[in-house]
Amino acid sequence: MATLRTDAIVKNAWRRGLAVPGFNIPYLPMMAPVVQALRDCDSFGLIMVARLEWIKFSSGSLRAIRDEYEKVKELGHTRLHLDHVPVIDEDNLRVDYAAVISEALALGYESVMVDGSRLPLAENIACTAKVAALAKDYGVPVEAELGAVMGHEAGPLPPYEELFASKKGFTDAEEARRFVAESGADWLSVAIGNIHGAISAAGKQKEKPRARLDIKHLALLQKATGVPLVLHGGTGIAAEYVQQAIKHGIAKINVATAIRQPYERTLAQGGNTAAAQQAVYDTMLTIIRDELHIEGSAPKLLSTGREEVNR
Repeated sequence: MATLRTDAIVKNAWRRGLAVPGFNIPYLPMMAPVVQALRDCDSFGLIMVARLEWIKFSSGSLRAIRDEYEKVKELGHTRLHLDHVPVIDEDNLRVDYAAVISEALALGYESVMVDGSRLPLAENIACTAKVAALAKDYGVPVEAELGAVMGHEAGPLPPYEELFASKKGFTDAEEARRFVAESGADWLSVAIGNIHGAISAAGKQKEKPRARLDIKHLALLQKATGVPLVLHGGTGIAAEYVQQAIKHGIAKINVATAIRQPYERTLAQGGNTAAAQQAVYDTMLTIIRDELHIEGSAPKLLSTGREEVNR
């Protein structure tokens, strides 16, 4: 039986009102318990690494993540995704994004993300189109971002309620329509009240603000784009918002802080790697069963049926 490609799996989720979670791996030993939990719950998820996770954490490199994935992968439950490769990073430095993504494609990553969200619209479109052209040769889908999903930048965030009320950084629907039409992006990460967890040494163990989602705005974005949408910063968002988001076009949900913090905390408290891995596994079970409600999702997402929901 042919292996279903990542784009088909995400589109299955989108059409059926389901979601594919993506789990970031900033430390290599976290990968095995994440995969084990997905397998034990018969769930499907993406194993992900972002550029900042080999720059500011210890995932090592694109190759190190790929090699670790080859040891633990479960084709019935996982695929390998390259998360945020920024054009301009959180420290306002220019990144050779095309070289990073080209390396990932050559290594066999099954989907990739370019993040030009800190650029003006036309430049974001141009950079994304460049990556889409690279990925096309490999048959690999491209995720892009429009709007400002805050949290990774240096310095404190403004009060969350001020951000939400002002809709600062929210993805604009008309810009999203143009972006998808001109960039070649397959999936679009949007800003609708979601925020990333802090990554600074001082902030990375702090609890994230309890973010909310503007579901009405999300519905406008779904209508404008007609493609699977992605929710970054999934940790800490109330389950009812997440479920509503899935019904209104979110097909991929990124989870990072929720599994990273238990791993780091266990080691900081004197636990060994095995104990830290157990903490990740236990947290994964809670996320799968109680927060995302995706236990048993793998057979549905890997099916080639065409069951659809109305959008």
